[in-house]
Amino acid sequence: MNYLAMTLALVAAVAAGAADEVTCVKQPALAAAGQTANYVTNRAPLVPTRLVRLPIGSIEPRGWVRGMLADEAKGMTGRLAEISPWLKWDGNAWADPKGQHSGWEELPYWLKGYGDLGYVLKDQVITGEARKWIEAVLASAEPDGWFGPQGLKKSLDGHADLWPHMVMLNILQSFHEATGDPRVIPFMTSYFKWQAAEPAGAGFVAGYWPKMRVGDNIESVLWVYNRTGEAWLLDLARKLHEHSAPWNKGVANWHGVNLTQGFREPAMIWQLSGQDADLAASEHVYNEVMRLYGQTAGGGFGADENCRPGYTDPRQGFETCSIVEGMHSFQMLARMTANPLWADRCEELAFNTLPAALTPDQKGLRYLTAANEPQSDHVNHAPGIQNGGTMLSYSPWETYRCCQHNVSHGWPYYAEECWLASADGGLCASLYVASAVTARVADNRQVTLTETTDYPFSETVELKVATAEAVSFPLYLRIPRWCEGARLAVNGKAIAIKSEPLSYLKVAREWRDGDTVTLTLPQKTAVRTWAAQKGAVTVDHGPLSFSLKIGENWVEYGNRPAAWPDFDLMPTTPWNYGLELDAADPTRGLEVVRAAGPLAANPFTHETAPISIKAKARRIPQWGFDRTGLCAVLQQSPAKSTEPTETVTLIPMGAARLRIAVFPTVSPNGTEWTEPGQSPITASHCFDNDTVEAVADGREPANSNDHDIPRMTWWDHRGTNEWLEYGFGKTPRTVGSVSLYWFDDTGAGQCRVPASWKLLYRDGDQWKPVETTEVFGVAKDKYNTVSFKPVATTVLRVEVKLQDGVSGGVLEWKVAAK
Repeated sequence: MNYLAMTLALVAAVAAGAADEVTCVKQPALAAAGQTANYVTNRAPLVPTRLVRLPIGSIEPRGWVRGMLADEAKGMTGRLAEISPWLKWDGNAWADPKGQHSGWEELPYWLKGYGDLGYVLKDQVITGEARKWIEAVLASAEPDGWFGPQGLKKSLDGHADLWPHMVMLNILQSFHEATGDPRVIPFMTSYFKWQAAEPAGAGFVAGYWPKMRVGDNIESVLWVYNRTGEAWLLDLARKLHEHSAPWNKGVANWHGVNLTQGFREPAMIWQLSGQDADLAASEHVYNEVMRLYGQTAGGGFGADENCRPGYTDPRQGFETCSIVEGMHSFQMLARMTANPLWADRCEELAFNTLPAALTPDQKGLRYLTAANEPQSDHVNHAPGIQNGGTMLSYSPWETYRCCQHNVSHGWPYYAEECWLASADGGLCASLYVASAVTARVADNRQVTLTETTDYPFSETVELKVATAEAVSFPLYLRIPRWCEGARLAVNGKAIAIKSEPLSYLKVAREWRDGDTVTLTLPQKTAVRTWAAQKGAVTVDHGPLSFSLKIGENWVEYGNRPAAWPDFDLMPTTPWNYGLELDAADPTRGLEVVRAAGPLAANPFTHETAPISIKAKARRIPQWGFDRTGLCAVLQQSPAKSTEPTETVTLIPMGAARLRIAVFPTVSPNGTEWTEPGQSPITASHCFDNDTVEAVADGREPANSNDHDIPRMTWWDHRGTNEWLEYGFGKTPRTVGSVSLYWFDDTGAGQCRVPASWKLLYRDGDQWKPVETTEVFGVAKDKYNTVSFKPVATTVLRVEVKLQDGVSGGVLEWKVAAK
């Protein structure tokens, strides 16, 4: 080869990326010895940082994420001050510490996302309004370091309620990162000195909510430590951890939002302890919750206030606060641990659940979103849902007081976490979002990467580098858990790679202005089978899970102002379908259909969804709404159906506000389902949050104060005469013995064993007492059994006299022939 040919070959090789170093790694590298960090990282003795959050404003979101942010600014979050009494300035305790109203979590909840919404959109109106509140907070500091509402300082039996301040600390952190305001760190330091001076013991981190969520406080303490290096802050972090609910020992609490926030606390302290057991504890709690209550599509778990034993069907909802707090936890853990699995989990919620929790214009939300939710109305669905009252309709009002404010940070935080800096002077695409990121790499040199993609609705991510001069740095590209056979090209030339799911591609090279990277993440259609849901299935394509497309009728109700209506969302097409799948290859016959044209600013509606799947299905006539108004729980798959085979359309779950995403399968020879019928148990009265079915559900009580199983109570009737009936249908049943296990929550509530009771049976049109010489017992913590002369009857009735001033209830009622 002559000299000219050799030169041309070398130029071509460099241009094509022949000198590129591309490896598949489980984690980005740590900083090299002596390497100067471009951004604030963990100081010793904290666990060294691999991935670092970029300063707010570094990332310009584009594409559909920007569309969601724009809708949020025009919708409920951006205009919430118009309708929320907690955001009224006059008399607000966050504006004036002596104010008489709104001195708890609502204002911080909203401001936490509202301010960041303004920062990522560079919206001066929003940032100006946010700053007004932040300036009031900064002006509220007391000499001892306390700030904000004075009423909170002694509100918990003379002790401070730290929970609302944890949220406000996040707001101040974002404000500092976005503006560099020099007052924030001294302000937070003074507050932490006040915390450090507070005596340890029952009065420190007092109350219920602070203990569950104190990991948030620890995160803020470490944030300041990394900027000041003051060692006493580490002692404060340890002190806070010692007063936390014991998340490091297992599930400390079953409240949905507490779970999505609290489970990360051990991982927070892991940064200080360095103990693998602390990090593992967070993963353990998450896995345990998902094992028991998360056997469903969309990334959430059944906690329609709390997780409840026996309430694990895909119809159980996930609170909107839990959605956004779960996403936030996953973003933090993806950064702290450099484990890409947490980013996958964040995407699962962001794509499949969060969009459907809000109206398409983001002017309203619902409290609970479930994988199977074919009707979304304001009817009381208790006890199918734990809380009584309106839980499923869409509303911008204080109906959903916490979520109304807290939903604000969902999309802004997502936009802020899509790109991260790596400790070795590079950048990491953690969440794929059309965007432009401007950041410092290598030895503090600035580059801009422009990301063009329709992900998750497409497989391709294109990056273009802008730099004033050639610069060498590593670029990390996350490979999701569902992706096999990822492909990479640099400057148009394919590079041979061997990628693995749940890893990063590390592309280390000298980057020049105009260089391009094309990453292809092949998306396959898959069918997941849920053993815990009796063999039901979910159809996935890449990171998207799919729901039946159910016709929507938005029905306005109530007398709200025209700008802020409440809506029921009612089905206009059948929803009770089971999928007819090939047992040998369940994906056979599933046809992916892509819509023509550019991606919409909001792709999460029926009209704008860019991808759908055609599937064969049959209706299941026996599957309908049960007595609570919810779709009946799933029965064994395949369900027997001889209905005609139909072609149905599946759309991404995020675009389906009415949804069936955990489908039974069907077969003409399947299991015969039973129609949801009336309960065999009736009562004179049952508290909305309890259920008459509890007394015959077969769940054995541990004691009379067992709150881990469903119960029937006559609350809030006190000292009254009440009754409970057990029906056997039209055919009489011979019975000669009953056993009742009374509910008594002494020490926790106002239910006690009854003063007395008796047993009757129906004989024709009359109630007659059973014949027995035995005592009708009212003992706690045991079955009270009474045997009597056998009778043939269709109904038994227990009549009770409640003790004066208290109520009562039953955990279990057994009936036997002898």
